[in-house]
Amino acid sequence: MEPSQILSDPLRTKGTAFTDAERRDLGLLGLLPQAVTSLDVQVRRSWREVDRMATDLDRYVYLRSLQDRNERLFYAVLAADVPTALPLVYTPTVAEGCRRFSEIWRRPRGLYLSYPDRADLRQMLRNRPQEEVDVIVVTDGQRILGIGDQGVGGMGIPVGKLSLYTLIGGIDPARTLPVLLDVGTDNADLLDDDFYLGWRHRRIDDDDYFDFVEDFVAAVQAELPDVLLQWEDFATPHAAPILARYRDRLLTFNDDIQGTAAVALGALQGATAVAGTRLRDQQVVMLGAGSAGIGVMEMVRQEMVDEGAPDDEARAHCWVVDVRGLLTSDRDDLAEDQRAFAHDPADVAGWGVEGLPGLADVVSHLDVGVLLGLSTAQGAFTEEIVRTMAAKVDRPIVFPLSNPTSNAEARPADIDEWTDGRALIATGSPFAPLHREEGADIPVAQCNNVYVFPAVGLAVTAARATRVTDAMMRAAARALGDASPALGDPRAPLLPPWADVRDVADDIAVAVAVQAVADGVAPQVTEDELRSAAQSTRWEPGY
Repeated sequence: MEPSQILSDPLRTKGTAFTDAERRDLGLLGLLPQAVTSLDVQVRRSWREVDRMATDLDRYVYLRSLQDRNERLFYAVLAADVPTALPLVYTPTVAEGCRRFSEIWRRPRGLYLSYPDRADLRQMLRNRPQEEVDVIVVTDGQRILGIGDQGVGGMGIPVGKLSLYTLIGGIDPARTLPVLLDVGTDNADLLDDDFYLGWRHRRIDDDDYFDFVEDFVAAVQAELPDVLLQWEDFATPHAAPILARYRDRLLTFNDDIQGTAAVALGALQGATAVAGTRLRDQQVVMLGAGSAGIGVMEMVRQEMVDEGAPDDEARAHCWVVDVRGLLTSDRDDLAEDQRAFAHDPADVAGWGVEGLPGLADVVSHLDVGVLLGLSTAQGAFTEEIVRTMAAKVDRPIVFPLSNPTSNAEARPADIDEWTDGRALIATGSPFAPLHREEGADIPVAQCNNVYVFPAVGLAVTAARATRVTDAMMRAAARALGDASPALGDPRAPLLPPWADVRDVADDIAVAVAVQAVADGVAPQVTEDELRSAAQSTRWEPGY
């Protein structure tokens, strides 16, 4: 091995020094310190550098640069302090990383498949760094978190998600592939930016768009037929149709639709248990009718049915409100997936409301036990609405789930105050703990998809599944609900602490793998064999 190879080899950073013979043979005398520092020292040194940074964006850039230089050390650093690392490498900091992607770009990572090169998709896929790939995360950059169209800046999302597949789910980072479908951008600031790295063109129309997606899927099927393909941050008009078109053709799921739903349902499992109720008995209201909101409500409906509710009864207990008001069957502006939750106007005719009922009207006229928000409408859960809800139920369940933090429908501290501490709360973004006068701070559960999607990746890889079914996602939700700290202490948060998320992922992965076998989309093996396969599949960053 050449000296330059030794110096750049991350596997050489062990706890022992080079021997004198090695130094002489490799011509390294005078070029290296006497000792090569241990992994533990390198991790602590890296965290000291992180602590020196002035802003979270600086920390994000530093950690991404570390990933480029030494991927094993990068994951060892993250694993050493998961609670601190998660918001730095993913939400909320990744939003700013995407917004300023072209400005802070240092080195290429991932595949950029541009529409003008659509005739060469298979050839471009063959440019992947590794032949074998277990997981692809793909986005078109149109609906990035709560900040909208970021064009190629959306690549920050697949890169970040796949980091968590490795950190939490143990997927070998060499077997992951971030992909950006560059179909243009409608963000005028990006189109006018001389430093923008993407295709400088308005987004293509839907006919060309869906043809391009079809060509991409065909290329993936031809080159990587067994890969798990995760769709991420696609706009509502595209997300549900893409999932419907391909979910029975390949191993795939949409994290915004299904992953968000599974995490929310997992938190609801814990919340309803603490409240001493069943989900099927609740009136559930969702503010927000985008792909994520409808995805959550669909999984809630399925869970109500699993609990024994007839389908029509389950649908009758689900209420969805968008920017215009309640979804009703006489509206002509609803997509097919939204129409599944539209109520007959006769259901609300006696409310005496002129026009479409709004959120306040729904909460006023129903005994709402669960209030969910995926609307990005800051402050939409007003004091009046929350107090009205809390006056009718003993333990109101209120989940303001919109990202980023500035878009949350309410602040947990306000919800806690308005309900005299009775509310069971989970959020989509990180918030400070709730403070009690007796001095005990109560952490607020964050419904972050990281609880589920890395475990799904581990499950399908270990089980050799060929599809991701709805039942598999509900199995993930139930396993997450079973891990709720609130089950043992009603004052505890509804979801496990971030420090435990890697261990929780193992249990979720086994539950998902068992369900895959039950659904007939994975080979017949025992639960013990699946657990063993998951453990042997897990990649660790140690040297």
